[in-house]
Amino acid sequence: MSTKTRAARRWVAAAAVGVLGAAMLAGCSADGRETIRFTFSKREALSFMNDVVAQYNASQDRVRVEMDSSGVDVVSASFVRGNPPDIMLANYNYEVARFVQRCALSDLSGTDAAASVRDDLQPLLDQYGSCEGRTSALPYSVMAASVIYNKQIFEQLGLTVPTTYDELLQVADSLKQNGVTPFYGTFKDDWTVAQGWYDYSVGGSLDVLDFFDGLAAEGDQVGADSAVSFAKDFTEPMDRMMQLAQNYTNADAESRAYGDGNLAFAQGEAGMYLQGPWALGEIAKTAPDLPVGTFPLPMTDDPDDLAVRVNMDLAAIIPEASRHKDAARDFLEYLYQPEIIEAYNESQLGFSPTKDAPSPSDPRVAGMIPYYDEGRIYQGASVLVPKTIPTFNYAQAMIFGASPESTLRTMDEDWSRLAFRQPPASTTDAAVEEDAR
Repeated sequence: MSTKTRAARRWVAAAAVGVLGAAMLAGCSADGRETIRFTFSKREALSFMNDVVAQYNASQDRVRVEMDSSGVDVVSASFVRGNPPDIMLANYNYEVARFVQRCALSDLSGTDAAASVRDDLQPLLDQYGSCEGRTSALPYSVMAASVIYNKQIFEQLGLTVPTTYDELLQVADSLKQNGVTPFYGTFKDDWTVAQGWYDYSVGGSLDVLDFFDGLAAEGDQVGADSAVSFAKDFTEPMDRMMQLAQNYTNADAESRAYGDGNLAFAQGEAGMYLQGPWALGEIAKTAPDLPVGTFPLPMTDDPDDLAVRVNMDLAAIIPEASRHKDAARDFLEYLYQPEIIEAYNESQLGFSPTKDAPSPSDPRVAGMIPYYDEGRIYQGASVLVPKTIPTFNYAQAMIFGASPESTLRTMDEDWSRLAFRQPPASTTDAAVEEDAR
């Protein structure tokens, strides 16, 4: 091959790459379809969502979806660079909410997807902040969490699911008297203390939504004389949490971590376990046939106070800076087709946020269905504060023996200082901005 021939071939190849690059920059695929970038943050469900993307791409010839499984840090940086993904399904937390507060997400209120979502879920999204006049995010998957219990042990000892705090103590005493650890504690991991012990205790005792609304209204005045405060409202829940943790857990709870808890519970070493449905798959790896169920942790003596902890495991958003919002909306509507959103949630032990969706069929989460259906749900108090307030550490410190009274006063002081440093727009806005730094 001559030098001129080789040079000519290199030029042709370079030109072809340049044309393809230009097409991609213009948002078009090689076959002329408009290309959108779809960020999906739940790695354990990538196989399911890859299949959904492939089916969508094969179903029409106008739009091509490219999957992006980059982490949250990469996505955040893309917003700063002005090149965010065209559509996202992401865990709804303060990291995402800061883009809501800045009105950086487009309004989805006119979509069929928005019309299909349950109305009682919007206040949970708004707890993290909102952009006035916009529906910036839509729930896609709701994860409900409560007490996991060993049905076999309960049946053998003639125990029934408790619905009041007194009944819970009776169950715990019966388990203990029969040589069974009532609750398996994994206190080495602070997130397990916060997600389960702290959140369930608070959510089972008071209206979490009302509490944080009141806290925001108090702003930098939160303290001993305010109408709402951690020290005033969380004292009884924390005292009861401590009663359970100190009297009814495994002796080595302080040195046990999440993986230890899953294994121990699977081996029948405890009657109850304060974990979410993500633990069920891990338990099943050791004991696939273990009969387990779920129920909300009762923290008062009124069964009407029972509720389950939820989080927006996935929410759909379309950034305002996307150059392909119409194409992204087309894919959004596809994702919210009942046969897709319901199948996704069924596969992940999640609850579908749509109005007419069937309940999960897995018997392990059946105990939470009536509460979710009736809207008796709350978001965890541990995730409704910015990370600059180390709630996980505080919850773990109390479990380890720190004074709840002193710890809660410190939390009031932290909140007050945080609110004081922020612009006066709203305490919730301030919290989001602080967390974003």
